[in-house]
Amino acid sequence: MTATLTQPTAVGAIDIGGTKIAVAAVDSGGKILAKEEIPTAPSRGFTAAMEDVVSSLDRVRSIAGVALRGIGIGCTGPVDPIRGAICEVEFLPGWEGCNPTTLLGERFELGVVMENDADAAALGEALWGAGKGRQNQISVTVGTGIGGGILMNGALYRGAGGAHPEIGHHVIDSSGPPCFCGAGGCWEVLASGPALVRHFIQHQAAGSAAHTAASICAAARAGDSAAQRAVAVEGRYLGIGLSNLITLFMPEIIVLSGSVMESADLFLPTIQQVIDSSCGLVPAGAVELVCSSFGRQAPLIGAAAVWHFRNQRTLSC
Repeated sequence: MTATLTQPTAVGAIDIGGTKIAVAAVDSGGKILAKEEIPTAPSRGFTAAMEDVVSSLDRVRSIAGVALRGIGIGCTGPVDPIRGAICEVEFLPGWEGCNPTTLLGERFELGVVMENDADAAALGEALWGAGKGRQNQISVTVGTGIGGGILMNGALYRGAGGAHPEIGHHVIDSSGPPCFCGAGGCWEVLASGPALVRHFIQHQAAGSAAHTAASICAAARAGDSAAQRAVAVEGRYLGIGLSNLITLFMPEIIVLSGSVMESADLFLPTIQQVIDSSCGLVPAGAVELVCSSFGRQAPLIGAAAVWHFRNQRTLSC
């Protein structure tokens, strides 16, 4: 639906994940006006999922009482941000080559743009969040996996052919556990949420039940020694990866988000120790390390920011 002269406007935001799709109307200041979540159910097929998205977007627009100016999408896995197509995504089998920007653009008669969800989150932080006003920044999401987006001179960094850099899969310890990416001991396999669980299992007493990353963090706060050792190992690996990013890019700021970073205070002392001891050739103290302004909503708010960045001349991507 296009805007009228009197009706307020917002951007439609869509965050496509492997298990759920979040849909929202987001105002020009990055505030979510209305939101809902629907199951992705990728086995039903791309078209069925997009029909649900159309209905959901209509509902949140109506609840918010706005007309849509445009639509921004953040999608898990590799995407082609120029064509607006989904590439081969492990969590979206059968969706390769599908184009949500074309389908939604035709249905709503609006401009629709898409980025990888980690890049979307980075754009949201740059436009409205912890990274606002910083020209050179990196956003890192630590949860089930590790992803990130890089902004240089106010623009989203793209690799060859527009490829999204997979910072979660740079190798920390080549003798470490294998990852689906093909490497052994990459950052994701050593420092993600599942990695924290694995570190805990290695230190826990025989017969103890496996835990989630959240429960391990809670146990560490309560004084559980196995959980505290696992947190220390996790913090060390997080610190190594962040030290590598600082040495390579020297950003003004690194913004941390994701479910594991909801307990960032447990990891930050160790992270900082590793950075201080590892980044000897760069002024690492000039790099600010902060948590996201948006928490778990970062990719959804970032989806709206994707549309704004594509439609602003001063901050091109």
